Amino acid sequence: MKARFTILCENSVGVPFDVIGEHGFACFVETPEGNYLFDTGQGYGIVQNSMALDKDLRSVAAIMISHGHYDHTGGLPAVLKQKGPVDVFGHKDMFARRIWTKDETVRDIGIPFRRPYLESLGARFRLGTEMVQVGPGIYLTGEVPRKSAFEKGDANMTLIAEDGKQIQPDPLRDDLSLLADTDKGLVVVLGCAHAGMINILDYAIERLGKDRIFAVIGGTHLGFADSRQFEKTLEVIERYRIERVGVSHCTGLEKASRLHAKLGERFFFGSVGAVLEV
Repeated sequence: MKARFTILCENSVGVPFDVIGEHGFACFVETPEGNYLFDTGQGYGIVQNSMALDKDLRSVAAIMISHGHYDHTGGLPAVLKQKGPVDVFGHKDMFARRIWTKDETVRDIGIPFRRPYLESLGARFRLGTEMVQVGPGIYLTGEVPRKSAFEKGDANMTLIAEDGKQIQPDPLRDDLSLLADTDKGLVVVLGCAHAGMINILDYAIERLGKDRIFAVIGGTHLGFADSRQFEKTLEVIERYRIERVGVSHCTGLEKASRLHAKLGERFFFGSVGAVLEV
């Protein structure tokens, strides 16, 4: 399968005309069998950027949500108003209430819309915990087992349970990634990699029976990683002979620069307008 991946929403912009950046992520996936949207950013740039980059949101066969944070789900209403009724794949926890706390700052970081409102705009939610095939050669991982002890969650993120009690840190069981089985090999698109980039890559290899990964793009969450986790991630990139690494969003400028220095031409910045064609 041939495929083209275009970053529609990201913290920075990589093309000079008509696009805007925002803290968030969205990726438009084109295949011969259909187009797909993975995440929707905060909602400020998804429609503007899709038009500037000539990606028709009305053409998507399905929407996939990596996890229930505002910067990945905020654009859902805008997309639904363009597309109309469409299947939206995600995890059953995506509507959980989430809080980010640091020092005296408290922010609600969960999905900013209630399910009935999104359904009124045409969202047909397909929520579960297992890996699902969304289209030919296109998969959503489902829950990823957390096996590496050094890939830790963010202690500032708190989950509010249904009974109102706080669970800290938020386990973010709903962190999902997109897998595309292409002619050049497996492509992994990460939303934020809260499950741990190594855990995600190992799981993708195991579940799809592959021995290598062609490319990884998206948010790696390495911006919050210590030196051990960063070095272990580099080892996994080499182990799976990954040829293209395009990082975005929560990777952070420092870690992105270090990856660039280590990987050279195999690296690219996954900014708005960045394209991976396989």
